[in-house]
Amino acid sequence: MSDKDARRYLIPGLERGLTILMELSRNHREMSFAEIAKRVDIPKATAYRAIQTLEYMGFLRRHPTTGLYSLGVNVLRLGFEYVASLDVVQVGQPVIESLRDATGCSSHIAIRDGQDVIYVARVSAANATIRRVSVGTRLPVHRTSLGRMLLTGLSREEFEALYPDEALPDSQPGAPANREALWALVQEDRRRGYVIAESYFQLGISSIVYPVFNADGEIEAVVSIMVPVHEIPAEERERLRGPVEKAAATISGLLGYRSVAERQGT
Repeated sequence: MSDKDARRYLIPGLERGLTILMELSRNHREMSFAEIAKRVDIPKATAYRAIQTLEYMGFLRRHPTTGLYSLGVNVLRLGFEYVASLDVVQVGQPVIESLRDATGCSSHIAIRDGQDVIYVARVSAANATIRRVSVGTRLPVHRTSLGRMLLTGLSREEFEALYPDEALPDSQPGAPANREALWALVQEDRRRGYVIAESYFQLGISSIVYPVFNADGEIEAVVSIMVPVHEIPAEERERLRGPVEKAAATISGLLGYRSVAERQGT
């Protein structure tokens, strides 16, 4: 079915409401009615009805003082229900709990959604003082070690489709300078098979990341630990890396993945 034919069956009001929710989700901040109407490019009367409906149903929240709008609790509820339905979360949650116990570090599972990394499971270390991420947190793929590992599953063609422009979106100090610099990093990560990143996304926070494979041998997710140090001491790297590798292999196995050695019967 062509795009033109498909649009014949769309429900305009539903489309506008979902467009408003996606706009608020992308911007990660409160927005005024006028700004929402301008960004989604619909008449103010139509935007008003859509926003009133979304607020009534709990998908939008209007600040009682400023009058600005943000995503409501029902959006989060839908998100958590979606996350809970993912097989990788179901099989991975107890594994990352064991990983946390083995390393003493907060542990996570994340997936990729377009140019975003989404944390779908996490457990905090007992003495964790840094709580930057929670389930549902989105971060830019190109600026995170988890995102780099997720990109190792892409071909060059898929990578260019994801990042069609040479300039990367929302570049920050410390991030890859451009698309080619990111591709070079990803190829190094692919050859290595894991990422150890020290103060890559945030100063004073390091991470160790391994890929999780599904039954088709594709990268389904990543497992990581967050180490609250600027640089991981050399003597600690192997002690911490081993359990992360084991956790990723365990979850991969539970998802039906078999390594080359397993397939060859060795």
